Amino acid sequence: MGRPLVVLLVLCTVAFPLLVFFSWSRLRYPVLGRLGRLGLVIASQVSAVLLVAVLLNDYGYFYGSWSDLFSGTAEAAGITAPATGAGSQGVAWTPGHRPGSVTDVHPLPAYRNPAVWRARGRLEALRIQGANSQLEERAFVYLPPAYFTQPHRRLPAVLVLTGYPGIGLQQTVRLKYPSALREEIRHRAARPMVLVMMRPAVTFPRDTECTDVPGGPQALSFFAQDVPSAIDAHFRTLPDQWGAAGDSTGGYCAAKLAMTTPSRFRAAVSFSGYFTTLADNTTGSLWGGSRMVRNLNNLDWRLQHQPAPDVALLVMTSLGEGGPYGHLNSQRFISLVKPPMTVDSIIEPRGGHTFSTWRPVIPESLGWLSRHLYSTRSSQ
Repeated sequence: MGRPLVVLLVLCTVAFPLLVFFSWSRLRYPVLGRLGRLGLVIASQVSAVLLVAVLLNDYGYFYGSWSDLFSGTAEAAGITAPATGAGSQGVAWTPGHRPGSVTDVHPLPAYRNPAVWRARGRLEALRIQGANSQLEERAFVYLPPAYFTQPHRRLPAVLVLTGYPGIGLQQTVRLKYPSALREEIRHRAARPMVLVMMRPAVTFPRDTECTDVPGGPQALSFFAQDVPSAIDAHFRTLPDQWGAAGDSTGGYCAAKLAMTTPSRFRAAVSFSGYFTTLADNTTGSLWGGSRMVRNLNNLDWRLQHQPAPDVALLVMTSLGEGGPYGHLNSQRFISLVKPPMTVDSIIEPRGGHTFSTWRPVIPESLGWLSRHLYSTRSSQ
């Protein structure tokens, strides 16, 4: 919300306690003195709390302006004219990979009655155990009505990832992916897809940034190999027709999955994602001292130094976002893309790093994913 506001709050946070100290004994009138002291103490506390809140907002870019904070809404936006950019193949997928396993499957309470499945679909909670990575994480899988009305049909699937740390249900409760997909299908703006909703923090509290860490967790292999193979083995999904979507860290992971595993992930959507791994105290060492491992996890670097994968990306950001999630970084990434990779963009005129900014464009993104996933199979 601006550096001047931070400076003003810093000055207030320092000044008000000093005023309390020097004026305490000088406020002698019984009533006015008490009110003056109380007012200065409250002002000290409020300025300190506001300073912390603004610093957190500047760190996370949650709100881009005061209107975003108080309105909690974002304006609709359209997909711009396609640009073109470059990528690579990294984690190769082949049908020979060992399938992961699905355990502890049960429908959520609102979806337990089979009578609703043909109209509303079914939302299941389950656990995925990776045979290749040896990692395990909970997932929520949405099966659209077509899964039950056409019982012999296989459907494309979309892996939907939260930000860090995230909880899997936020995609249904806050971002409303299942209901958005159901409405897009009803209006014939999208075709049926299976949604696999997870958080990227598969080794929580550590944030692996969906990376195969040398000598450590193989998080990229978990999401690129184990999750799709487990879902394909348990549900009627198409092994080579996967998409990915996510916000913040999930957006970075979605773009990485498409660029490193194009034989499986054909399209990806990044909501306020970034394109260079953010290493901090939550990630620990991700590269094992290898410059090449670090470069291969930098999507900008891959675009400049690796062959382009035949995948499609949709990059969403807002003019109000700065830092690694922001508009300028997204534009730089888009400018690097070259054929056969393609990229579209949604640029919100305002908004921040919030659900209220992403939620209005989720229906449009699901339609975009549907078109790209179905276009690669004429039989669907």
